[in-house]
Amino acid sequence: MSEPRPSDRHDASDPEDTFAEIVDEETQRDPDLAVIEAGSRTLRTQSGPPQAEAVPDRPADPETDRALRAVEEELAGRWGETKLEPSVTRIAALMDVLGEPQRAYPSIHITGTNGKTSTARMIEALLGAFELRTGRYTSPHVQSVTERISLDGAPITAERFIETYDDIKPYVEMVDAQQPYRLSFFEVITGMAYAAFADAPVDVAVVEVGMGGTWDATNVIDGSVAVITPISLDHTDRLGTTPAEIAEEKSGVIKQDATVILAQQPVDAAQVMLKKAVGVDATVAREGMEFGIVSREIAVGGQLLTLRGLGGEYDNIFLPLYGAHQAHNAVVALAAVEAFFGIGAEQARSLDVEVVRKAFLSVLSPGRLEVVRSSPTVVLDAAHNPAGALAAAEGVSEAFNFTRLIGVVGASDGKDVRGLLEAFEPIFAEIVVTRNSSERAMDADALAAIAVEVFGHERVQVEPRLDDALEAAITLAEEEAEYAGAGVLVTGSVITVGEARLLLGRR
Repeated sequence: MSEPRPSDRHDASDPEDTFAEIVDEETQRDPDLAVIEAGSRTLRTQSGPPQAEAVPDRPADPETDRALRAVEEELAGRWGETKLEPSVTRIAALMDVLGEPQRAYPSIHITGTNGKTSTARMIEALLGAFELRTGRYTSPHVQSVTERISLDGAPITAERFIETYDDIKPYVEMVDAQQPYRLSFFEVITGMAYAAFADAPVDVAVVEVGMGGTWDATNVIDGSVAVITPISLDHTDRLGTTPAEIAEEKSGVIKQDATVILAQQPVDAAQVMLKKAVGVDATVAREGMEFGIVSREIAVGGQLLTLRGLGGEYDNIFLPLYGAHQAHNAVVALAAVEAFFGIGAEQARSLDVEVVRKAFLSVLSPGRLEVVRSSPTVVLDAAHNPAGALAAAEGVSEAFNFTRLIGVVGASDGKDVRGLLEAFEPIFAEIVVTRNSSERAMDADALAAIAVEVFGHERVQVEPRLDDALEAAITLAEEEAEYAGAGVLVTGSVITVGEARLLLGRR
């Protein structure tokens, strides 16, 4: 049985009658979820559809911009995201004094090494297409800190970000005074997200972990659906040096009686997560077993998919994103939303395929094989570890017919930079190494030394400033007529990609 299409369900002339009708029609759903969904639809009938998502620019109003900068400065004065004291004690204390806002809505919790943000955006789009009000929390941001907290598919406004911070600030200071360490930047932002979602209110929160799982600040929620994207080696100093060790930490998001949506994994990592699921009576759906990709074809501007979900097959799905990895993210997102609606385990039905098509058609993922310029084509990808770089390299090779590709790479200290560069070596004719403005950025000369070992001296150019690096790469791509099909790929770090996006005038 298919999910009824929203356009077929009700006449929106009377909100009270509409609300009752929707509840009556949702007899196959959990009663509480039916009431939540009905309330959301009634609200949307009066307020209209949400605005399309964009990466926000700085506020146009000078006063608002000054206020946002003041908040950003206060947050920056706390421990950064790479300085951790592994514990949920502080965030749990903050949730307690805020009245446990994270308990006010069901959640889908996402962990893994790569693909988390893209998967979160797809889940959000699907839920929104079925007229649920969503809150999405992802990290890091590409250009603006406000991107991290989204409502109904759009980043919250600067005004709302400031108001949310001001609302919870007294409680943050109260917890700071009681704990050995102050709340970190990431913990405060997490508290803001959970408070903003409760205040909205949202019907469901889509939450991406910051790092790991068990002790991640987001892990004060009890996600009814836990999503684990592919695990590979990253943050090995914090999470472990093997996929199995990393999986042990990330499996902390699997809660009692939850449904686990498991992307394709290394065997040792999968074993760890399956063991955890058994221990808490969680239901597991595995990519390649209970769900998967039936077919995939390259199309103009993206790819055409047929996906097998938990409730059946969904064909003619156009995904406006490049790369096989995004197709895998799409089927994981589809299975997660099916699981949220009880499809597969509790109900033998499928989602409305037309609504699913509409949802995927709307998906955006800034900084993930994103084209930001033509003549020559400039592509941005936030790959920052070897697995992400391999996926990006395969995606670029598949989707673009570049006769010559110039790489611009700015990486962060502490990453497997050699592995990242080796993944790109087969597709880069030349590489321009640089650095972004972050304090964590790897020195350009140090990066160049490794690049020379991988590419050879003649293929490496050093430009410490990112703007100069972009100009140099574009010049290299344009320099000879025979390279009319040349392009530029900017990669190595989310920060590098975000700054390049701004420099290239992308909004």
